Amino acid sequence: MPAANQLHVVGETDPESAQTHALNLVFAALADPVRREILNRLDGNDLLVSEVAACFDISLQAVSRHIQVLVRAGLVSQERTGRISRCRFDAAPIFTAALWLNRYSKYWQQQFDLLAMSLEDIALDSAAKPAPPRHSAEARAGKKPADKGTLKSGEKK
Repeated sequence: MPAANQLHVVGETDPESAQTHALNLVFAALADPVRREILNRLDGNDLLVSEVAACFDISLQAVSRHIQVLVRAGLVSQERTGRISRCRFDAAPIFTAALWLNRYSKYWQQQFDLLAMSLEDIALDSAAKPAPPRHSAEARAGKKPADKGTLKSGEKK
C-alpha cells in the first residue's frame, strides 16, 4: 500500500498489491483438494485435459474449471492445438508461496526448540532417578518366593 504522502495513479497497479494478489490466487487455488490432486498428477507429466479428467469422478467441464483456476494462479500453463489442450505444472508460484510462508517459520521453530528442550529435560530426569526394583510375578501376587536351593520333603535331587 502506498504511503500516505505518495500519490497513487488510478489504473496503475502497485507492485506490492500485484504480488499480494498473485499470492492470494495461489493460496486460493491450493485450498481445493481436487486442484491439489491435479497438480500432483501434472508433476513431471504434461497431460491432456481429458487425461487429467479421467482420474476424477467429476465431469470434464468441472475439471476444466479447476484447471482454469490453476492457470489464473500461474500454477499450470496450457498449450492449445485446435481443440486439444495440454497442461503443464509450473512450480514458480509455489516457490513464491513457500518464501512467504518461510517468513513465519520463526514462530514454529521456537515451538520445536521448546519441545527439544522439554524432551531433553525429561530424558535427564529419568536418567537421574534410580529404576524401580523389578519384582517377580510371585512377589506381585503376594506369594513368598520359593527357595530354589532347598529341597521340599519327598523331592529327589
